[in-house]
Amino acid sequence: MDLLLELSPTEKTPAVTVDGGRGLIAISGCSIPENADRFYGPIQDIAERYAKAPAPRTTLRVELSYFNSSSSKYLLDLMKHLSDLHASGRSSVTLEWWYAKDDLDMKEAGEDYRSLLDIPVKLKARDDD
Repeated sequence: MDLLLELSPTEKTPAVTVDGGRGLIAISGCSIPENADRFYGPIQDIAERYAKAPAPRTTLRVELSYFNSSSSKYLLDLMKHLSDLHASGRSSVTLEWWYAKDDLDMKEAGEDYRSLLDIPVKLKARDDD
C-alpha cells in the first residue's frame, strides 16, 4: 500500500515520514509536543492502515535527540503495533534506534524498548562531529 505521510519538524515535534511503498516509518528530531495525542494520533492511524497491506519488510527508524514521557508512550504504542504486525508474519519488522554515540540516555532508551518488544532492534550510534 502506497501510504505516504510527511510531517516537517518543528521546535517541539519531530519530522515524520511514512512511506508504505518502501515499508519505512521514520521519526527524527525532538519530540516534546504540547499535545502528544494530537500529534501522534494521525501517525497511529496511518500505521494501522499500513498494517492492513504492509510491505514484505518494514523498518521503523527512530532518530530522536530528545523525547518526553508522553511521546515515549506513543512511541511504544506504535512499536507494539508494528510488533504485532511482525508476529502476524505479514511483514518482517525491524526497529532501527539511532542515537548520538555520546548520548548514553538515548542508547539506554533504545535498550529499554528492545527489552519490551518482540522484533529485532538495531541500536545504531552515529558520530555527530
